[in-house]
Amino acid sequence: MKKKKFLLLVMTMVMLPLSSIQVSATPSDVDLQVGYIDPNNGDDSQRSPILIPQIGIEDYTLFFYTPCDGCELRIVGTNNIVEYSTIIALGTTSLVLPSYLSGTYEIQIIQGNLCFWGYLDL
Repeated sequence: MKKKKFLLLVMTMVMLPLSSIQVSATPSDVDLQVGYIDPNNGDDSQRSPILIPQIGIEDYTLFFYTPCDGCELRIVGTNNIVEYSTIIALGTTSLVLPSYLSGTYEIQIIQGNLCFWGYLDL
């Protein structure tokens, strides 16, 4: 009887640490810069501060910490070839990128005549 209790206690002790394992990965922030798409096209004078979007990435999922509603998202590969493009829908907080993308890409978020850009490693 004591052997069974001891065995049960040992098994419980072995299994207990496995039940408290929590994996929480946090998205990596993507640093964005800002530039004008075509400064000669229309009025490029900015009357208010430019608010740069805050985004993060984890695996193939982009997270929008600030709204980018209605903006165009482009993933640009080598030789300035657009590999992926979409319009960010109203209220979008995350977006899954296609799994065929692999390597280093430039991300562009187009808002009017402003382009917010940075680099991603997928």
